[in-house]
Amino acid sequence: MRTSKWTLAVALFVASSCIPDDGYVIPRVGNQAIEYPAVTLAGDTVTLASLEGRVVLLNLWATWCVPCREETPYLQALYEEHTAEGLEVVGISLDTGDAADQVEMFVEEYEVTYTILHDPQMRGMELYQVPGLPATFLIDREGILRWIRYGPILEGDRDFLGALEELLS
Repeated sequence: MRTSKWTLAVALFVASSCIPDDGYVIPRVGNQAIEYPAVTLAGDTVTLASLEGRVVLLNLWATWCVPCREETPYLQALYEEHTAEGLEVVGISLDTGDAADQVEMFVEEYEVTYTILHDPQMRGMELYQVPGLPATFLIDREGILRWIRYGPILEGDRDFLGALEELLS
């Protein structure tokens, strides 16, 4: 069966219309992690590039998100268990507006000791094409995105643990 030029033109148009025209790149496993600067609660800017050389678990969350609250103790335990192997857990709060006090209370309540950043403009949702919270990304020591989860990470998740173990070895 032969394909007409018209059919090819329509197929190319449809395919190209799926490409974001806003300058954002869709995050994909195997691609460079999208640079994402955010600020600490003290106001200092941290970038993903500054963490190169470590395995980064980037977790986008919010204080009002029930699944985020449920997975936070597990993320803390992972950080404590694997920090000596080069794991850096970075939690970026997407609480909007002036929610720094709420984020600080969350950090205290859950005894979080890993890096917490705040993105009140919620840029991470668009940058990382996040449909909802939480969202977690594993980034290797060279800054390559190696694993994505939209939704909570459950304790004992074999897919997640296998990806993490591979990156830390």
